[in-house]
Amino acid sequence: MVADDSLMPRSDVRFLWDIMSGLMGYPALVVAHELNLFPLLHNNPLSLRQIAQALNIAERPAEAVVLTNLALGMLRKTEADAYALTALAEDYLLKDSPTYFGGVLDQIVENDFITSVNSLKQAVLTNKPQTYGGDDVFQSHEQQIERAKAFTKVMHSISMAPALVWPSHIELSHHRCLLDIGGGSGAHAIGALRRWPQLEAIVLDIEPVCEVAEDFIAQYGLGGRMKTSRGNLWELPYPFADVHFYSQIFHDWSEEKCRFLAQKSYDSLPAGGLIIIHEVLYFDDKTGPFMAAAASVSMLLWTEGRQYSGQELTAVLKGAGFVDIVVSPTSGYWSIVSGRKP
Repeated sequence: MVADDSLMPRSDVRFLWDIMSGLMGYPALVVAHELNLFPLLHNNPLSLRQIAQALNIAERPAEAVVLTNLALGMLRKTEADAYALTALAEDYLLKDSPTYFGGVLDQIVENDFITSVNSLKQAVLTNKPQTYGGDDVFQSHEQQIERAKAFTKVMHSISMAPALVWPSHIELSHHRCLLDIGGGSGAHAIGALRRWPQLEAIVLDIEPVCEVAEDFIAQYGLGGRMKTSRGNLWELPYPFADVHFYSQIFHDWSEEKCRFLAQKSYDSLPAGGLIIIHEVLYFDDKTGPFMAAAASVSMLLWTEGRQYSGQELTAVLKGAGFVDIVVSPTSGYWSIVSGRKP
């Protein structure tokens, strides 16, 4: 008899399991963060039993959480059969690190309903954000000061690492002032000033956000080169600058509104001025990367926007009159799209 292989699958089911396993991997990371596992192991490798004792939990759940974070690359095993932090965890999961990512994890815990299947389904069916009970995110931040400040600190967690990298991917030595539009904590302006010593910067945002930015300006000792400007980016004229910078701003809005912002920058910049857009970009054919697709799902839950490709943002800048447009990958999934006003 001949074997009947007609029902054999054509693809490897591991790829589906990798997606589903993320449902456990991500909360295991968040729980480890909430239990303070990462500071516990900082310069202090411990055995599984010692970890369980220090966290006051049984060995079985300790093993599940520790081994998942080991598999995720947050922990490493030493020759003494103890567990220690990897460089990845040291860079992003310790509070004293300048690129601490913990604020993002804290926000996930506080708003875990947003990423539920039901919330996403509702966003898909209604084409409306689900954050803050469906309220407009930006209007809510203008009305609720503490919410705006908390959100700004979370965005600082996301921003600081890429903010230290992108300024090395563009020539700014002939420019004098960077306007960080919707700049939040000022992370990107801080990164630019650390790389380009002749540069000054202005962070444009609403009142409570600027208060947070001023704390970071003081923390980094940049009070002599960096200041804030209170205002709504849609309504008020931009302060004078010869570089306009937008990070994670265009992805909050429709293409029509992105064109408005690009045109506003073109009209405000002097001849030779630069616009820089910092985003996670789709490939031009929209086949990936997965991070861009996932970020678009996040925008569906939070704003009216979506992620764009470099080709799409190039078209937006060309439409406003910019020339010499360049798409430059920087770090991780981040890229900058830059253009010059002739």
